[in-house]
Amino acid sequence: MNDWTFRADGVTKSYDAGKTFANEDLTLTVEPGEVYGLLGPNGAGKTTLVKQVIGLLKPDRGSMTLGPHDLVADPDAARQLCSYLPQAQMPINSFKAHEAIKITGMIRGGTAAEVAVRRDELIDALDIGEWRNTLGARLSGGVKRLVGFAMVTVVPGRLVILDEPTNDVDPARRRLLWEQVRVLGDSGVAVVLVTHNVLEAEKAVDRLAIIDRGRILAEGTPSALKSEDRGRMRLQLKLIPGSETPAMPDFVQDHTRVRNTLIAVVAETDAAHSIGWAQELMSANLAEEYSLGATTLEDVYIRLTGDLEASADATP
Repeated sequence: MNDWTFRADGVTKSYDAGKTFANEDLTLTVEPGEVYGLLGPNGAGKTTLVKQVIGLLKPDRGSMTLGPHDLVADPDAARQLCSYLPQAQMPINSFKAHEAIKITGMIRGGTAAEVAVRRDELIDALDIGEWRNTLGARLSGGVKRLVGFAMVTVVPGRLVILDEPTNDVDPARRRLLWEQVRVLGDSGVAVVLVTHNVLEAEKAVDRLAIIDRGRILAEGTPSALKSEDRGRMRLQLKLIPGSETPAMPDFVQDHTRVRNTLIAVVAETDAAHSIGWAQELMSANLAEEYSLGATTLEDVYIRLTGDLEASADATP
């Protein structure tokens, strides 16, 4: 019996004759049954790595294997063994939703009966039954995204790669999609989840790597990555549009602002001071609301990458 672990060792990809590195010495493993998150801001090198895994790009150096197969030497095997949901929408305008899912499953080698059963299970699980007979050209972006997920997972490969799978999906069905990602892992499939949505990824992954500028900055379970931030809290403020960033009190250990969202890191022992300061800002008409809570994986992500866009985008 083959060990279908995915392994990347020292993968490096550069452009401009080696002057610009999209990936630099990336090393990681994804075990069968594991949901592995690859988190990072736009341009971090996540999609470049994925394109190398599925044989669309060749690394300058390093190795990638899936079970007994060398994915660099045999890119055809990579495309046969991996299922991939790209960021771009699937080209299904001329197919009804159920047709697109079934055709993909048949191409992936499933029997007509098996694919039909699994297709119907996914349509029900993702709550897209009302669009079952709708042409892809008439589907909303979110529903088309869910159909694309079903196409990729109706007969999954040994490695399933999902690149920003929840783009355009409404909150209720986004939760259903994450449940199906977990089902994939529990079935023994290795899953790579590529995203910048840290809050959602934290709930879905077993392990993750934070990547920026082509390099892995940290790797581990969500709990392990958050261990360095124990004893600290996050104060999130929604500032009045157009207002200046207020002066930070001495107890604020770190802070980041994107647009009108300000996140400050404080010690647990300064929680009362933090609330008092936030209330002062609201009284001075500098802030609209605030929240104080335990640090999250998002705080680790911000500390390592300096990117607050995912946090700002996730704020209602």
